Amino acid sequence: MALKGRKSSSKNPPILSHEFVIQNHADIVSCIAMVFVLGLMVQVTSPFAYMFIAVHHNVTREQNSAISEAPEIIRYTYGWKDVCAVFFYFLICIVMHAIIQEYVLDKISRKLHLSKAKHSKFNESGQLLVFYLMSVLWSGDVIFRENYVLNISSLWEGYPHNEMVFMFKFFFIVQLSYWLHCYPELYFQKTKREEMPARITYATLGLVYILGAYLLNFSRVGICLLALHYTSEALFHATRLIYFLDKSENGSKAGYLVANAVFVLVRLGSIILSVLTFWYGLSLSDRQGLDIESGNFNTQIIRIAALAAVCLLQAWLMWNFITFHLKRMREQAPVQPVARKPKQEKKSASKKRKEEHKRSVEDDELPEVDQNTKKSLRSRTSAGKSK
Repeated sequence: MALKGRKSSSKNPPILSHEFVIQNHADIVSCIAMVFVLGLMVQVTSPFAYMFIAVHHNVTREQNSAISEAPEIIRYTYGWKDVCAVFFYFLICIVMHAIIQEYVLDKISRKLHLSKAKHSKFNESGQLLVFYLMSVLWSGDVIFRENYVLNISSLWEGYPHNEMVFMFKFFFIVQLSYWLHCYPELYFQKTKREEMPARITYATLGLVYILGAYLLNFSRVGICLLALHYTSEALFHATRLIYFLDKSENGSKAGYLVANAVFVLVRLGSIILSVLTFWYGLSLSDRQGLDIESGNFNTQIIRIAALAAVCLLQAWLMWNFITFHLKRMREQAPVQPVARKPKQEKKSASKKRKEEHKRSVEDDELPEVDQNTKKSLRSRTSAGKSK
């Protein structure tokens, strides 16, 4: 089954041309990913291929079965082999993006007959909604399994949190892979230049913040903040899709009200959670200081920097939210029409101006005549016109 990219007017573009790569990028990338999968079947290349596909850096300690009857929980930490895993799932994200675009979004957009601007927003919201829903369900499962909701102090107790279960670590691997794949998608999807800065900024912020939480062992508070943020973003993009699908706009108005309210609450909740963790919780920890070997980054400078980074991001998002809605209110405000004078009033006004101009000319032509003579001349001319 072939996966197609963006269609163009050229049916058979030259091989290795830009149009050929854009049309067949999913097939090319899937073939590269298949090389790693086939490498697992060969004994010589199996260790190399396994390094890209599997999750590494297992730090599980062996337990004595006679002492402990509890099932052994496999735990992982991060390391340099994670780069290989991120690269492989980066390829998978490109393939999945093409599948959703070709077999879901393109079929729906053909029936809607959207303009070019709306078509671009429809594709963006469709792709992001799938990612956000998957991430919210995945992160929610991890949060409830680790009992972070009922035991909020576990977000900072026992720091450094350099050991993660499989699904916890795999979540961060997929997150990094997804935001990395957004950069080549700008080329594959032929994104317009005016749309590129916003998308690059958003992808870069997601990549930097997730990587920072992963490397500094702030993964517990990081996954909670991501779950909150992705919930508000999923509501927004779901509402925008409803706006494109529902032409009556009744459902989209209610959806936007809910999405806007949740957006503000999420910004407030993210700041509160960050203050609790970085300002209050980690400052009470017994393990203070910088120790890279053990993964301890609990210093005052790093805590304040992490808290400032989260708060600045929330302030920037809120600023964009407020400016967008103020601009929209100005555009939707009714414009008061300028009162126009009737045609008869315009004609009478122009006639008066002509008569005044004519009188001034007559006065200039008779400079030596006194005022009484001028008045008599005017009366005669007016009497002649009336006859």
